[in-house]
Amino acid sequence: MIHNNKFFFKNLKAIVFIGQSDIFDQLIKINNNLSLKTIIITSEDQSKIIDKNKVKFSIFNKIDKKFQNFIVKETTLENTLFISIGARIIFTKKNIENFFKDNLINFHLTRLPLDSGGADISWRIMREDRIDNQLCHLVDENIDTGPIIYNKPTLIPKNYSTPKEFLDYKLSRFLEFYADFIKKLTKKEKFELRPQINYLGRYNPRLNAEIDGLIDWNMNSYDLINFINAFEEPYKGASSYLNNGSYGKLYLKDVQLHGGDSSNHPFMSGIVSRHDGGWIVVSTTGKHMLLIEKVLNKKGKNIIDKIKVGDRFYTPSKELGILKEKKRNYNSKGFIK
Repeated sequence: MIHNNKFFFKNLKAIVFIGQSDIFDQLIKINNNLSLKTIIITSEDQSKIIDKNKVKFSIFNKIDKKFQNFIVKETTLENTLFISIGARIIFTKKNIENFFKDNLINFHLTRLPLDSGGADISWRIMREDRIDNQLCHLVDENIDTGPIIYNKPTLIPKNYSTPKEFLDYKLSRFLEFYADFIKKLTKKEKFELRPQINYLGRYNPRLNAEIDGLIDWNMNSYDLINFINAFEEPYKGASSYLNNGSYGKLYLKDVQLHGGDSSNHPFMSGIVSRHDGGWIVVSTTGKHMLLIEKVLNKKGKNIIDKIKVGDRFYTPSKELGILKEKKRNYNSKGFIK
């Protein structure tokens, strides 16, 4: 509940997760240790990636009478914390105030109001943002704009560069943060609500690696390696073509900057200047080269042994233009082409 600009519970009994998480089983364990009932509600598309052997869930794509009746039957509203965790469901102001009783929060693991929206890890890698922030805030009718309840910042380990490394770190920190926050709520601790500073806000659209991961070889070397890293594991990889495109779209993995060879010229960007067996050396627009260990075709096979010195990676300007012209849309079922 909210009273005098403070968020707290007099008697927290249940938690309802709305959305999807790869660590639902661990979150449920934390809830069980605190004697809290757990309910999971997910959308149709998100249910396909939840491990049904670990957790039980119910599917709702919108908040309607069936949704409300289910919640009322399973919980006591004033004793229930609702948590949006990557939810596909749209929350209206009427639902937030009248049904959820302002007990609906969201965990957004960035420094809001920076990085509202989606794909925060990839966007942050592109920008070289090295500060992690565990944060929860009230949900309002807009996207990631509600007052902040609680947060804890830390530094990303300096040797981490891929989305998988960022994600693993974030999830480990999130479990600690979640357990700490929920324990405080069960002890009736009150949290001062802090409004977000709107003039510092930035919204990031979701990314689709297959579409948004096309490499623009005109980028400078630093922007180029950050872009490639942003689509590294667990994603398919940043992509481009080779020569006449006969291999189809190719995905680059295990890439790093190299400054030990001769300088380049922008016209050389994308050219394979050397093949050292296990890796290739590719020019950029600046003084650095790219060391590339994996060039994967659509079947996931590494074809680096088929690449020759003098070959050139390129991405057609038409495809790059289409990439920036079209906005990707998502609904409760996922990506809309």
